Amino acid sequence: MSDDLCFLTITEAAQLIKARKLSPVEVTAAYLERIARLDPQLNAYLLLLGDDAMASARAAEAEIMQGHYRGPLHGVPVALKDIYNTKGIRTTAHSALLQHHVPDEDAFAARLLAEAGAVLLGKTATWEFAIGGTSFDLPWPPARNPWNAAHDPGGSSSGSAAAVAAGLAMAAMGSDTGGSIRGPAAFCGIAGIKPTYGLVSRRGILPLSFSLDHAGPLCWTSQDCALMMGVLARHDPLDAASADVPQPDFASVTGSIRGLRIGYARAMTQEAETSADVVAALEQAIATYRDLGAVVSEVELAPSINYADVASTISRSEGYAIHEHALTHAPELYGQSFRQRIVPGAFVRACDYVNAMRDRTHLVQQLAHVMTSVDVVVTPGAVTPAPVLGKGAPISRTGPSFARPFNVTGSPALAVCSGFNEAGLPLSMQIVGRPFEDHVVLRAGHAFEAATQFRNQRPKLTAGISAAAE
Repeated sequence: MSDDLCFLTITEAAQLIKARKLSPVEVTAAYLERIARLDPQLNAYLLLLGDDAMASARAAEAEIMQGHYRGPLHGVPVALKDIYNTKGIRTTAHSALLQHHVPDEDAFAARLLAEAGAVLLGKTATWEFAIGGTSFDLPWPPARNPWNAAHDPGGSSSGSAAAVAAGLAMAAMGSDTGGSIRGPAAFCGIAGIKPTYGLVSRRGILPLSFSLDHAGPLCWTSQDCALMMGVLARHDPLDAASADVPQPDFASVTGSIRGLRIGYARAMTQEAETSADVVAALEQAIATYRDLGAVVSEVELAPSINYADVASTISRSEGYAIHEHALTHAPELYGQSFRQRIVPGAFVRACDYVNAMRDRTHLVQQLAHVMTSVDVVVTPGAVTPAPVLGKGAPISRTGPSFARPFNVTGSPALAVCSGFNEAGLPLSMQIVGRPFEDHVVLRAGHAFEAATQFRNQRPKLTAGISAAAE
């Protein structure tokens, strides 16, 4: 029965908690027991906060019993990628450089979740500083994929995706500079949204690229992502990139998509040599959307490599600027993969960076033109299903990518599960919208999830045994 509690969605749990039919203490205890039993084979958590989580759950229960219900996250167990600063709690970025780093202030997003009454279970594994790749030379091992522990969960929000997919957290926070929410969501078969740039504050989140960094949630469903976004989408005057705009209508995500104009970026699948099972699942998803009353047409975007070149130039140069001092004085405290990916930023010329920013503007304008005729654009979520751990090229390292274009444009982009291959590994599609129309993207994701059975399938995990699809 305790495992059943860990497979509730936020939507389901919130209704029960509000009605006082489910205790935050009971559900938090169930998660902590499941984490202790199953996480040793997944390494999703770098730090488990059992005592603190139970104290928060008891406080939430007391408030709710007294009639002070804060909203749908009250008493809900969540996790934070370990680049989110947490006051008085170790925040490491999965790096020896920050192995003993204890911040004195919460990240803005972490504070919003706490104010909403969410229960923090712990800090999750990440690629080192959100870029280092699947590495085995760091103080902690890399996270593993709960559908098959021999496979990669993607990155850089690896532990967050693995935790949600495995029923080790009801939701988790990630970050996304070149696909680091959507890639893990795709490989782990869950929903993950990169919000519009500026909609969720990055203050207190260890930066990688000021121009491309986004923060957002990973959940089992699009509707759960909407509940999280309802708390997270707040203007932060202390984050220079935070947008002071009205909050999107996240309550509308359960509405009909009849008449929604969907643009299918079919050509992108050919550029990236997408695997046949991914393409077949996407074609079936397009057919599902037509059955739901959406209007589908093909659209053509700029070549993916154009976006990749711009994103790499910007992210490597900004990343190196952030880490230059530490890399110069203590390079041995970084893993090899991180060094290989960041050090080239030292050789990016100022004129190359400026031209990349100019090219970015042209790419933003090109996508804006495409989206005058459609409401969302659909692409695959990843080129292939999850590779064997450490064997595949990490998401957004080189070459064409389905994710990176929309860090360049700052568009809201959602990854949702579109099926499973013969080996039981998840397949995924990506849904992209206009700036600050995150709710439209989530509505398209929810409609597909509600019309299919994929959300009923969970990884089957047994302590000490590799995971396999149930």
